[in-house]
Amino acid sequence: MADRDPEALEREIERTRQELARTIDELAERVNPKNLAHKGSERIKEEAGQLVQAVNAMVRPEGEDGEPGRLDRRVVYAGAAAAVTLTAYVLWRRKRKRR
Repeated sequence: MADRDPEALEREIERTRQELARTIDELAERVNPKNLAHKGSERIKEEAGQLVQAVNAMVRPEGEDGEPGRLDRRVVYAGAAAAVTLTAYVLWRRKRKRR
């Protein structure tokens, strides 16, 4: 190390400091709560969109021509019945816990 030029060594140290500062800034950006919340919300929106497409495919399957088909009322009624049943169950559990 004694053979190295002091100015070259200082330039290398400065370059290393700048790289380290960039790395720290990148890490701070990644763990920023606001950014994490934004990424999480974007992921939830994406997954919700996929869920909507899957439900639409079940409720309105494509016709032979690729256009959305007729609304399958059986699926709609089954979903409504499931929602009513789940709501009744939740209300029943809440009422039971109050006793």
